Amino acid sequence: MKTANLLNVLMAIAVVVLSIRLIMLATTEKPTETVNHSEAVINNIMTRTSIRDYTSEGVEEEKVETLLRAAMAAPTAGNKQPWVFVVIKDKAIQDSISANFKPAKMVRKAPLAIVVCGDLNKTFPEDGVTYWVQDTSAATENMLLAAHSLNLGAVWCGVYPIPSRVDYLKKLLDLPDNLVPLNVVAIGYPAENPAPKDKWKPENIIYRN
Repeated sequence: MKTANLLNVLMAIAVVVLSIRLIMLATTEKPTETVNHSEAVINNIMTRTSIRDYTSEGVEEEKVETLLRAAMAAPTAGNKQPWVFVVIKDKAIQDSISANFKPAKMVRKAPLAIVVCGDLNKTFPEDGVTYWVQDTSAATENMLLAAHSLNLGAVWCGVYPIPSRVDYLKKLLDLPDNLVPLNVVAIGYPAENPAPKDKWKPENIIYRN
């Protein structure tokens, strides 16, 4: 009986020691994971750059959905979500954009283009109507960062507020009056590897302490 009791005590002590070690291991690993995650996010932001040349490889449907989900996760004034995304894989449309819209000439070679539009039916009235520009811009930046994280390349080609560009795309894509194209985003697997630009300029900062 004494031997059995001693074994039970030793087993209980072993369980307690093992539990403490597991707790210590878990608590020491979590900060490392957090740091690595933070570094990955910052690195993705700092290394993203505009890609204007692409391989012939198509963009997988699951990645297209991820890009759109990331775009729709953007902040939006009053949660209006005044955006519509026109996903273009039609080569005739892409060729037309390239031929008639010089800043977007790379769209011809891209396997995918997404036109980010503001929906005037979903934004604020009167003075707040142009909040859609801020919201869709945030959505576009999310899309660009998501593309970079998925090893894709992308470039933002501005459309709004130049009337000729807006009118051209509205006609080409047969958009209703309430949709205003903000930009065209060309997307594909990079055929180039440009170095990201260092845009840090302390002179652009104003402190009010």
